[in-house]
Amino acid sequence: MNCSIKPGQVWLDDDGKRIHAHGGKVFYENGIFYWYGENKEKTDGKNGIWTYGIRCYSSRDLYNWKDEGLIIPPNLEDMNSPLHPNKHIDRPHIIYNEKTKKYVCWIKINGESSFFILTADQLLGPYTLVRENVRPLGGKAGDFDLVKDEKTKKAYLYFDHNRKEIVAIELCEDFLDVTDCYTTNYEGLTPPFTREGVAHIQHEGVHYLITSCRTGYVPNPSEYAVADDWLGPFISRGNPHENDESSASFNSQISGVFKHPEKKNLYIVIADRWLPKYKVTKEKFDIISRAISSRYDSECSVTEEEEAIFKQSPCGKHNEANTSISDYVWLPAFWEDKKLIIRWYNDWRIEDFD
Repeated sequence: MNCSIKPGQVWLDDDGKRIHAHGGKVFYENGIFYWYGENKEKTDGKNGIWTYGIRCYSSRDLYNWKDEGLIIPPNLEDMNSPLHPNKHIDRPHIIYNEKTKKYVCWIKINGESSFFILTADQLLGPYTLVRENVRPLGGKAGDFDLVKDEKTKKAYLYFDHNRKEIVAIELCEDFLDVTDCYTTNYEGLTPPFTREGVAHIQHEGVHYLITSCRTGYVPNPSEYAVADDWLGPFISRGNPHENDESSASFNSQISGVFKHPEKKNLYIVIADRWLPKYKVTKEKFDIISRAISSRYDSECSVTEEEEAIFKQSPCGKHNEANTSISDYVWLPAFWEDKKLIIRWYNDWRIEDFD
């Protein structure tokens, strides 16, 4: 039995197996926490399997998790199905629609830069595919977050659009499409500083958008932006990770932020440590970021030795990554004068927070 959260350490379920809920989030319902995400148990970087369905776990304490199985299983028969294991599906997000009585799940297909949408009558499924090739605003769709305003019951999509900007857009009433109400943010940037790894959070009426740089599975410094409205516009406020010697968000990438329903002010940042064997340092990130920037900016350059270091890194080698051994970094978030702060803990407990 676990009695605390240990960021970056191997996390096992009640059966003693690695938890596979990557790029995921936590859903709270009827006193039970549900943690769902990408099932990477077969993704060894050699067999061509990117994600083997969407797996879900349940818990009453956020420490110990029961495997509820594949709530969205892979489609092994149809290679053209978005759920075939050769498709690069990422970051499932589930929200509940009170009007339609449906659980709505959006999933990104990385290789095709689009979303597909499924619905279910129960959180644990079964889910039915209802839409494919969804490209809001007609462009390429990347990393995203999907959230609902519990007061108005409206839903919002925050996503990387065309690898050039982050769009905040309101969904239609059934959550199966977008409206024409949107804003664009983080415009005019080039890799690695274009934004991905999008996560939204609301605290005391202020909206926060956390994003990462674009260096693939290699972690990098996060950044957060603030707004007074769901649609922004969002204004950058810097890196929330305090005293981060790695310069890489404690060697992780955030996928979501979860407000504990039974605590007044406990927000839990959920992140993946995709490459636990590859540790980023400030020196490594400086080389990687300048190497990528040199492809877009003639004034930015690297030495031959630095270019060799960059080419030896896992950056850009998604298909070769063994994410079956990826770990998780869960940390509490703090606010000081509306400044978002994420601090490192080797070991922490829910009970220590009000």
